[in-house]
Amino acid sequence: SNQKTNMANRSKRVFLNNIDSYSSKYIAQFLSSCIVGESLNDGEEEDKHELSSEAARFQIIGTVANKEAKKLRFTSDQYWSLSREELLQCLMQCDVIVYNITEHSDLIDEATWAISALHSEIEHFGSPKTFILLSTIMTWAMTKPADPDEPDIPLTEDDYKRRRPHPNFKEHTSTEKLVLKLGKTKKSKLATYVVTSGLQYGMGENIFHFFFKTAWLGELSSVPVFGPGTNVIPAIHIHDLARVVQNIIDHKPKTHYFIAVDDSKNTFEDIVKAIASTLGSGKTENIPKEDDYGTKAITETDLLYLSVNLRTESVFLNDRLNVHWDCESGIIDNILQVVEEYKQARQLLPIKICLLGPPAVGKSSAAVKLCRYYKLHHIDVNETINEKEELLEGNEKTSENEEMLVGAEAQLKTLKNNMVQNDGQLDDQHVMHIIREKLNSKPCRNQGYVLDGYPKTYTQARELFHDENMEVEDTGSTIPQYSKVLVPEFVISLDATDEFLKECVRSLPQNVAEEMHYTQDEFTESLAKFRETLAEDESVLDYFDYLEIHPEHIDKLIVMKQDCENVDTVEKIIKTVGPPKNYGPSPEEMEEERKRKEDERHLQLKQEENRNMAEVKKQETELLETRSVPMRHYLMKYVMPTVIQGLMDCCKVKPDDPVDFLVTLLIDFISRVLFNNKLFVFTLCHVLFTPFQAEYLFRNNEDD
Repeated sequence: SNQKTNMANRSKRVFLNNIDSYSSKYIAQFLSSCIVGESLNDGEEEDKHELSSEAARFQIIGTVANKEAKKLRFTSDQYWSLSREELLQCLMQCDVIVYNITEHSDLIDEATWAISALHSEIEHFGSPKTFILLSTIMTWAMTKPADPDEPDIPLTEDDYKRRRPHPNFKEHTSTEKLVLKLGKTKKSKLATYVVTSGLQYGMGENIFHFFFKTAWLGELSSVPVFGPGTNVIPAIHIHDLARVVQNIIDHKPKTHYFIAVDDSKNTFEDIVKAIASTLGSGKTENIPKEDDYGTKAITETDLLYLSVNLRTESVFLNDRLNVHWDCESGIIDNILQVVEEYKQARQLLPIKICLLGPPAVGKSSAAVKLCRYYKLHHIDVNETINEKEELLEGNEKTSENEEMLVGAEAQLKTLKNNMVQNDGQLDDQHVMHIIREKLNSKPCRNQGYVLDGYPKTYTQARELFHDENMEVEDTGSTIPQYSKVLVPEFVISLDATDEFLKECVRSLPQNVAEEMHYTQDEFTESLAKFRETLAEDESVLDYFDYLEIHPEHIDKLIVMKQDCENVDTVEKIIKTVGPPKNYGPSPEEMEEERKRKEDERHLQLKQEENRNMAEVKKQETELLETRSVPMRHYLMKYVMPTVIQGLMDCCKVKPDDPVDFLVTLLIDFISRVLFNNKLFVFTLCHVLFTPFQAEYLFRNNEDD
């Protein structure tokens, strides 16, 4: 007990490389929350009290690969691009050095240098140091079973000397051997350990992220499995791997080589199916590893990891350490926990919005814009009912399962009979059941939804959102029992005056109004019914108030377009809801947005150029007009009288060639009267003589 307390009183500096990468980040984060010596605790309450009383925790020092990486809150010191001299000085100031080469093979050289440099400085250590190398199970990838007749018997640390690496991971094996070798010289000053890790899962995911993302997005009909998928994948939760590191630091075991894997023997295909079933439709599809899609979707190295086929067992972890497992039985048995970690770590949280309000207030147009902005699913009652009917009809035609076929036929028949009995409309119970089914679908539970104009009454809301898991409702409670999974986070109540709404409807084209049932009589009746329902003692808005999901009221349509579409409504809702909680734009969407912005830029430049050209032309015209004023005055005073007189003489004489007559007359006038007036000569020649001359030459050419 005294030994444990003494350890807890001393803080330890722990170095990890690349703490901005997946595994190093979560290991560092985990260790930063651990009390030094905590894993020595055998579970007794007295020991727990002793350890927590002083609470000396690990201090995390790390390097980052990305210069722009933000300072992580759980690190004491964080460095980027240290020289070898600076890095060695940093390592010498730490009690524990953890080098992780599981993700990036280009770190092998640095890890080899680090253990060699520390070993050469061993005589200058101020206190003992522990060096832990995190390696990969791929150093065992080509190892044969101990007994060919019993291939299912797992490999253990006892088979260490027989291990055979995949050809691409021979350098990892050499580094493992070097670390163990240099740790044998002066164990009291430098203790070295190698932890061979299975494929890591948990938190934000890494090697399995593609499959989580594909299932969450739901854009593909099935989640791909590369190859047959029958290979057994050794794996471990990232927090369990962190616990192994914590235990080695605390215990300093005599065993120096550990295999870190959980107890599962899951195949690749089974893992993908578990992910697909929890996050998506559950459908998977085997595609060749060489398929173009596979090579684009996932890296060649990741494909190697996912192709490993090994049955391994961590005997020494259980026998010589005190690991309190998170997921000892593996990813499939703990899939719900793992999926929830994935959503929380990546902030992939559903945004659930309910839009309510009178007819023609702009609910649907706002819903479409919100769905586009947040990447949500639009739940329109009529569209959802039509989708359900189409789905049942499709199942009726294509289903190979007899039970599913019978079920689809029965549901379709029930819906059609109900519509016949209600003049082509479904009753509330059937509508509620279909909408509830939609709300409970994987896409809506993953990304979220915008519920458009439903429910309309308190009763509908209570039935739609009630919690089916509650066997008996508490009649003494004023708060209705409800499902947190289904109920919206945000309720937006849109409203406007009746006259304003009627004006919007009157502005619609006749065919649109008829299609939307917004003819004068229909709309007036619908609006009156909405107002009446909202005025009841318990309205749909009261229901949400009881749940303390207080509706956001947008009472007035402020900025309107000609089609009565409210522009500011969506912006107000976005301010209320906050930023999106998804993966953001896809590469295709980013490229489309880039092209759109480029087109907008070109258009703006073209418009600016056109405006400039128009301005230049306007200025030139104004200048010409200004300069031409004196000339026009001169023409009217001296030139035009002569031209008019010539035309009158031409009318009197009626020569055979009027053009020739007028030209001769004008030339004679110029030579007699104004030959000394250069301005007149120039002006007259330019304005009159040139076209007359052209006409004259044209006539002469015709005569010739």
